[in-house]
Amino acid sequence: MADAQESELKALLPTGGETYNGCKLCDPKHWSHRYLFLVMICFLCFGNYFIYDNPAALQDQFEKDMDISNSQFMLMYSLYSWPNVVICFFGGYLIDKWLGIRLSAIIFALIILIGQIMCAIGAQAGSYPLILAGRFVFGLGGENLAVAQNTYTAQWFMGKELNLVFGIQLSFSRVGSTVNMVSMGPIYDWLGQGNGGHKALGAALWVGALFCFISLVTAIIAGWMDRRASRLLGRSSAKVGDEIRLSDIRYFPGTFWLICFVCVAYYAAIFPFIGLAQLFFQEKYLMAQQDASTVNSLVYLISAGASPVFGFLVDRVGRNILWVIAAVMISLGGHTFLAYSLISPYVGMTFLGLGYSLLASALWPMVSLVVPTERLGTAYGFMQAIQNLGLAVVAIVAGSIVDQKGYLWLEVFFCACMSITLMIAVLLLFVDAATGGALNLSAKARAIRHKEIEDAKKEKEKLAIAE
Repeated sequence: MADAQESELKALLPTGGETYNGCKLCDPKHWSHRYLFLVMICFLCFGNYFIYDNPAALQDQFEKDMDISNSQFMLMYSLYSWPNVVICFFGGYLIDKWLGIRLSAIIFALIILIGQIMCAIGAQAGSYPLILAGRFVFGLGGENLAVAQNTYTAQWFMGKELNLVFGIQLSFSRVGSTVNMVSMGPIYDWLGQGNGGHKALGAALWVGALFCFISLVTAIIAGWMDRRASRLLGRSSAKVGDEIRLSDIRYFPGTFWLICFVCVAYYAAIFPFIGLAQLFFQEKYLMAQQDASTVNSLVYLISAGASPVFGFLVDRVGRNILWVIAAVMISLGGHTFLAYSLISPYVGMTFLGLGYSLLASALWPMVSLVVPTERLGTAYGFMQAIQNLGLAVVAIVAGSIVDQKGYLWLEVFFCACMSITLMIAVLLLFVDAATGGALNLSAKARAIRHKEIEDAKKEKEKLAIAE
């Protein structure tokens, strides 16, 4: 197996560069060195994912220690999303044209660290505006560091390895989210010696800053490893695949915009819910704070294990829209259980975790089936920007609903979001079928169509050369 991977890789690697005769672990051409690099880039975003849901893990502490309402609490999520409505368009451009992948990863990791330090200092000083400013700074680096991570991955792992590595990378990121959910409460109690207060909250947030510092160190190590590999292999620095051009939107088909609407409506009922769920579980199910945090972590914990499995199934079966519809129905079932029953919240959160994992595996790859390769950068930039716009708005709305109406109405709101998502997904199914699209083809039929398109391109090229 390793020999087959090695042969495939050597066929794809540049032929220039220096000759290396040292140990295989230090040889960029050997699989062991590449997977050592994978460890580095997995830790690259670990701190990012760990601190993103620090507020969710410490919701009760934030609201009591900083004396804030649910609406004010959700501003921490909204202010992370607002800068990414714009920055998603330009992150790849900055990496490609100005900073380079190595320096970009270090700068973005440093920005995230600075943002978390601002949050920790703000909490210790009892200054909520400083915490909000820190979350905004964190948002400036968070999504762009993920772009840098994906760029490293695309250059270092080729062919059949790529999908597996992306799955491992996503799973490890969700481990960071899960560790945050289950650990920050006990860390707060330990550092506050049972008394709590905003100083204990600030001390707990410094733990998040420590993980961000580790991510910064791995960014530096990854940059050194990539520079060394480039010298030995004679390759140029990694680039983001596509430059974003706003003018490309006129070429996007209607199915692309329906995919975007599914994305916004679905994630609006997931991430804001996780942000507010801890107190919901404590109030409705009379759970202790640590038990509530454990339940709240289930979506990420399940995603860590299920995402690669669902990705494999979708690749093998095809029928992406049907998978999306199934994911939305599963998630709607989860919210319905949480809203209208007293069944254990583990059931509803398990449904949400499975639905979340399945939708991510089926939805995002559909963009490449309706948008030409040369415009994918623009398409994914728009999709991420629209998603962040939706999350920024819904975070504020969700906090206001809890303050004014309570958690039952919040769950009614999320059930409505999921119902709208389901209707859009069904509409996407009909539009795709009516236009002869490829979104719901089986994997075998899709492969045949792809081969026919490639053969037609080659024939066209031959005719052009002959003329």
